[in-house]
Amino acid sequence: MKWRNREGSGNVEDRRGMSGKMGAGLGLVGTIIVIVIALLTGSDPSQLLNQVNVSQPTEQTATSPELNDEASKFASVVLKETEVVWDKVFQEQLNAQYEQPKLVLFTGEVQSACGYASSASGPFYCPSDKKAYIDLSFYTELKERFNAPGDFAMAYVIAHEIGHHVQNILGISDKVHQLRGHASEEEINQASVKLELQADFLAGLWAHHAHAMDNILEEGDIEEALTAANAIGDDRLQMEARGYVVPESFTHGTSEQRMYWFKRGYKSGNLNDGNTFKEIASK
Repeated sequence: MKWRNREGSGNVEDRRGMSGKMGAGLGLVGTIIVIVIALLTGSDPSQLLNQVNVSQPTEQTATSPELNDEASKFASVVLKETEVVWDKVFQEQLNAQYEQPKLVLFTGEVQSACGYASSASGPFYCPSDKKAYIDLSFYTELKERFNAPGDFAMAYVIAHEIGHHVQNILGISDKVHQLRGHASEEEINQASVKLELQADFLAGLWAHHAHAMDNILEEGDIEEALTAANAIGDDRLQMEARGYVVPESFTHGTSEQRMYWFKRGYKSGNLNDGNTFKEIASK
């Protein structure tokens, strides 16, 4: 990917090296006080601690010295490319204004408005605070664990999470989340698969427009993204972990599905071609 000497985004929060554990920003005494207040008021202590921690002024801006390393610069440039593309797509295809998300860089563990998470869970998007979270060591994991090297493999991962942001502001994510408590586990898993595959489509759509606008792609880049999509399919991951697959437990889609929808987005560039909920349900 041609990313060097390109403009980075101002929407990056660098929390690397900071503790993401609940109550870390308050200290022991502060945490105890919050818990006592919650108990006295009948509130959930964990929710109150989440709210307090999320509001802590711990994040650093994209101009901080910590963002001068190559990995964070790359992430910042990719985020900027998503902003440029989605600004254009929203205006031209939806006649709407795109709301740019934040990208949070962290190491080890992080606290989001969706709760506490560790890097072991992988990159994720939190709809409650409209932020994507990533431990940049995932780049190494892509290369070593998933055998999916290349900078565009990582760009695909970031673009996929931003795809979830697009789904969130379009109201698509809410429809899936509302199924919880009202549908069976298998039905919820099926809806999750459709949501994830649509995010793959949106990542491909981003690549389509980013290359058309800024000529960012180099030979082999799309293959790098497809290798990554293939490596993190539910069927492949379950086979490696268990030796067998359980399709009804899939939450992200098979390797073949993930590659198909990324390629479809890349070839099309049109949001109307990415309705996974309608097309997968009809098959």
